[in-house]
Amino acid sequence: MSDTSPDRETGWPRAVLFDLLTALLDSWTVWNRAAGSETAGRTWRAEYLRRTYGCGAYVSYERLVREAAAHVGLPPSAPLALEAEWLTLPAWNGARELLLALRPHCKLGVVTNCSKTLGHRAAALLGIDWDVVVTSEEAGFYKPDPRPYRLALDKLGVDASDAAFVAGSGYDLFGTSAVGLRTFWHNRVGLSRPEGAPAPDSEAPTLAPALEWLRHFHTTA
Repeated sequence: MSDTSPDRETGWPRAVLFDLLTALLDSWTVWNRAAGSETAGRTWRAEYLRRTYGCGAYVSYERLVREAAAHVGLPPSAPLALEAEWLTLPAWNGARELLLALRPHCKLGVVTNCSKTLGHRAAALLGIDWDVVVTSEEAGFYKPDPRPYRLALDKLGVDASDAAFVAGSGYDLFGTSAVGLRTFWHNRVGLSRPEGAPAPDSEAPTLAPALEWLRHFHTTA
C-alpha cells in the first residue's frame, strides 16, 4: 500500500482510479481470439456490455459472459477459451509507463466490472502495487451504479473531488458523473459516446495525454 499524500498545490489528484479491462488492458484482442474473429468478438462483447451495464446488482460475471455468447450464436467453447486465456491479457501501450509515472504522486486503484477472482488476477498483470482493487462482485453492483466507485474512494479515504477516473468505456461516464469523479476517457477503439452520457473532461485514443491531464488536475479544475 502507498502512503502517498499529494499536496493539492502540485496539481495532482490524491488518487487515480482506473477501469481495468478496457482502459489499461487490451481485452478486445482476447475476446476476439476466443470468438474466432474480430467481428464475432465485437458482437459478443457488445452483447455482454449491454447485459452488464443494464443489470445493476451483481450476478455472476462468468454467467453474463456465457449468456452473451449464447445469445449471439457462439458455442460454449468461446467463454471457456476466454477464461483459459485470461492471464494473457496484454497491457495497452503506455499503460505501465503511466502507472509508474503516477506512483510517486497519487494513490492508484482499480474499479472493474468483473468477478473477484478474475478481477484481481487481471489487475496483477500490470505489476503495480495497487492501493485498492474493487470488483463488481465485491461491491455487489456493476458499474455504472455509483456504489463500486464510492467503495473504492471509501477504502482510499479520498473525496471524489480529489480523485480522477480513467475510463475505457463510455458507460463509465454515467457512474463517474453521478459520483463527481472527473474522467479521462481512453477511447482506444473509437467507440461512440453512449446516448445521454455526460462528456468526459478529456478523451483520447491513447493513454499518453492522461499524464499531463492528471499533472494539472487541480490547476485546470
